[in-house]
Amino acid sequence: MASKIPQRPVLGVFWMLVTGICFVMVTALVKTMGPRIPPGEAAFIRYAMGLVFLLPSIRALREAHLTKRQWGLFGLRGFCHAGGVILWFYAMVRISIAEVTAMNYLAPIYVTVGAALFLGERLAGRRIVAVVMGLLGAVIILRPGFREVSPGHIGMLVAAVVFAGSYLVAKVLADEVKPTVVVAMLSVFVTIGLFPFAIADWITPTPRELMFLFGVACFATAGHYTMTLAFSVAPLTVTQPVTFLQLVWATALGAIWFSEPIDIWVIIGGAVILGSVTFITWREAMMKRQITPLSHAPKT
Repeated sequence: MASKIPQRPVLGVFWMLVTGICFVMVTALVKTMGPRIPPGEAAFIRYAMGLVFLLPSIRALREAHLTKRQWGLFGLRGFCHAGGVILWFYAMVRISIAEVTAMNYLAPIYVTVGAALFLGERLAGRRIVAVVMGLLGAVIILRPGFREVSPGHIGMLVAAVVFAGSYLVAKVLADEVKPTVVVAMLSVFVTIGLFPFAIADWITPTPRELMFLFGVACFATAGHYTMTLAFSVAPLTVTQPVTFLQLVWATALGAIWFSEPIDIWVIIGGAVILGSVTFITWREAMMKRQITPLSHAPKT
């Protein structure tokens, strides 16, 4: 019988801290690059560059022997994720980094609801309260009627819903296919899905913009890798609260580098959302089963 990997909470926290830094760098690079390149094209270039990181997965892909149904699910997930990535790039250059980061926490809330509606998972009373609290956090951030809700905010709200759909499909595939294949096929199908949007409004990128997008690909890949390392050595109940630091760092970066005003309501709303997600994660850990994927990485 294979021995379990020993739990090392301190190391898990360290890797989650590194993960947070990587993902904050992703948002900083996209924000610095600016809105000249259309979001569909920027996302396509980022994913096309990221395909180089899939070379170690080629053997696993060739040995997967996917069924027609699985190919269809991978295509559906890629289509959903491509739409979410476009919306994320759109929102990133139109609203503050702190707002994007805080609203990004909504995806696991939507996943919880979607798992109950489409996968038949039980939505107990405590989880319902946690979902309501998460949605309340979004209301605190947006404060409709008290501030302008811009197209960037709407884009990020829809992006979280679309990403949740991607995660639900991933849940089904994860029970049938190796994780390496699931991750690799996502990158392939998202690149394919983004291609029509890229050529529809193509603007030749400058060397500077290409450099920024390659940096996004590198930091995003590194972030997903370190997040996997964190999950492998520490339980989610330990690593989950660390993700809140992403909001702290994003707020600090926005204020220092981009001169974005610090909005205390965004901090409070983000804390409420993450608190609800952390509670859901804790409940699943207590039940010794992880029903829904709970990742707060920028979906880039």
